[in-house]
Amino acid sequence: MATQQLKPGASSKVLEQLRGKHVLITGTTGFLGKVVLEKLIRAVPDIGGIHLLIRGNKRHPDARGRFLDEIATSSVFDRLRQEDNEAFESFIEERVYCVTGEVTEPLFGLSGDRFRKLAGGIDAVINSAASVNFREELDKALAINTRCLENVAELARQNKSLAVLQVSTCYVNGMNSGQITESVIKPAGETIPRSTEGYYEIEELVRLLEDKIADVRSRYSGKVLEKKLVDLGIREANYYGWSDTYTFTKWLGEQLLMKALSGRALTIVRPSIIESALEEPAPGWIEGVKVADAIILAYAREKVTLFPGKRSGVIDVIPVDLVANAIILAVAESMGESPRHRVYQCCSGSSNPVSLGEFIDHLMAESRTNYAEYDQLFYRQPTKPFIAVNRRLFDAVVGGVRIPLSITGKVLKMLGQNRELKVLRNLDTTRSLATIFGFYTAPDYIFRNDDLLALASRMGELDKVLFPVDARQIDWAVYLRKIHLAGLNRYALKERKVYSLRSAKARKKAA
Repeated sequence: MATQQLKPGASSKVLEQLRGKHVLITGTTGFLGKVVLEKLIRAVPDIGGIHLLIRGNKRHPDARGRFLDEIATSSVFDRLRQEDNEAFESFIEERVYCVTGEVTEPLFGLSGDRFRKLAGGIDAVINSAASVNFREELDKALAINTRCLENVAELARQNKSLAVLQVSTCYVNGMNSGQITESVIKPAGETIPRSTEGYYEIEELVRLLEDKIADVRSRYSGKVLEKKLVDLGIREANYYGWSDTYTFTKWLGEQLLMKALSGRALTIVRPSIIESALEEPAPGWIEGVKVADAIILAYAREKVTLFPGKRSGVIDVIPVDLVANAIILAVAESMGESPRHRVYQCCSGSSNPVSLGEFIDHLMAESRTNYAEYDQLFYRQPTKPFIAVNRRLFDAVVGGVRIPLSITGKVLKMLGQNRELKVLRNLDTTRSLATIFGFYTAPDYIFRNDDLLALASRMGELDKVLFPVDARQIDWAVYLRKIHLAGLNRYALKERKVYSLRSAKARKKAA
C-alpha cells in the first residue's frame, strides 16, 4: 500500500471510528468472513475486540477450539504471520473472543443472560453467515438466510446504539432488468405488499412458505424429501421473480431487517460475484470454488465446451478484498453517523464492466499459452474452444445430442466400450452447471455502486488507500489471466498426485 505518498498527518476516519470498538462477526468459517477478519486484525490494530459467533462441531464442541483449528490456521493469515507472528498470536489471545452459538437457533442458542451480555458488549455486528447454495432446500435456506436475522434484530433491540451490517448480494435483484441502484428491490414476479416505509411486508409470505414446507415434509422422507424441498424453493423463487432459492431468501432477509430495525442503524452491503483477492491479503487468495470457477474448472478439465450465455452481457465480478473493504468502511460510517438505513452495492458492472465474451476470451488465451503454469487446474492443454450461445440454441444442441448418444451408449456399454459414456457424463455436467449458473451468464442488468463510491470519497484520502473499494483499479486482463487463475491453482485446488510409469512398476514389483 502506498501510504508514503499521502500528505503528512493524513487521518483515517475508519481507524478513528473503530478505535476501542467491539465488533461481532458471524460467518468467519466462510470465504468472505475470513478476509474481513484478517483485514480488521491487520489494518485496524486499535480495535477494541473482535467477537466471533462460531458453531461447535463433533471435533470441537466449543467455538475457541474450532477457531484455532479451522480458522486461525488458514492461509488467509499468512501475511500477518510473516510480518509479525508474535503480534498476530497476541492479538488472537487478547482481542479475539469466540462465542459458541448457532445463528439459526433462537438467541443464537445462548441463554437469555449470555445473549444480553453479548449484545451489551459490542458496538457493531457484521452478519456474513449465509447459505450460498443456489439450490438449497427451502427450509434450510429460509432458516439461515431469512429467519436467523431475527436474532440479529434482537441484538439491536437489546442494544439500541448497535450498528448492524447485513451482507446480502446484488442478485436480490432477481429477474429485474436495466440499471439496478442501491435501493430496496421490487420483486419481478408476483406482487408482495409494500409498507409506507419502503420495505416489503413478508411475514404472511414466510408463513405461507413454511406451510408448504410442512406439507412436503408430511408426504415425503429421505432423499426424495430433500429433492422436493429443493424443487419447492426453486418454484417459489421463480414465482416471485428470482432465479434461485439463495437470492430469494436473501431478499426476504433484507425485508425482515428493514422492518425490525426501523429507525435504527442498518447497513446492507450487496456484493456481486465474489472472486479471488486483487491484492490483499495476497493476490489471488481464494478459498474453494466459487460461481464462475465451477465453469472455469469444468472447461479446464474438458468437461464443458458449450454454455448458455450472452457474450455482450456484463458479468459482474468483484475481488473479495474490495468487498471486505466496503464492509469495513460501511461499519465505520454507521458508528459515526446518525442511525438510518443505507444500501451499498460492491460491484464492477457500472464503473469497470467486463463482458462475458471478454471474460471467456481472457481465460481461453491464458489456457492456450500458459496452461502448464496452472498444473492443478489444467491437466493438459485444452483442445476445444469455450463457446457461449443463447439458451434456446444450447437446449436444442445439448438435448438433441443426448438422445442418440444415450442409445449408442447403452450398446457400447454392452460391448465393454465407454467413450460415448464419457461424452454423456460431460453433457450431464454441462446441463447441471447450466441449470445452476445459466442465469448469471446471460445478464440483462447493470449493478450501480454510486453510493459506495460516494462513501469512499467522504471517508478521506487515507481510507481510500487503506480500504479501496473502486473496481476501476482492476485491469481485467491481468486479474483474470494472471491473478485469478494463479489463485485458483494455488489456493482452491488440492495438489494432484502424479505417478510415473516407473514408480507404478516399482510399487507393483514391491507388492
